[in-house]
Amino acid sequence: MRNPRDSGFAERRKTSAEARKQLLEKLAAASNPDAPETLAKRAAREAITAAREVRRAERERLKQEESARVSAEAAERAATAAADAKAQAEAQEADRKNRMEREAAGEAERKAERDRRYAARKARKR
Repeated sequence: MRNPRDSGFAERRKTSAEARKQLLEKLAAASNPDAPETLAKRAAREAITAAREVRRAERERLKQEESARVSAEAAERAATAAADAKAQAEAQEADRKNRMEREAAGEAERKAERDRRYAARKARKR
């Protein structure tokens, strides 16, 4: 049984010539810048390029907004940390001053008690 698509040499040669002719017509149409197909393809490419540029610009804008938001949050955290550190330093300084005042008051009380005992002892000796 023969393959119905199996053709002779002349048929293959004819098919090859038609394909070559179609290829040349396609090339000729592509090289003509005023052909409607070429203009349509160019317009489609330009539309794709424009859409791509719009998407790129949108991504860039979103990236800048995110960067600005992150920077603002970091600055806010830094300001909060600085305020906390300042408050803690002030509290430590106030605690140190309070402790020094208590120690000074205690020292004064001990000195007054020592002086009182000394005066009492001298008063007994007289």
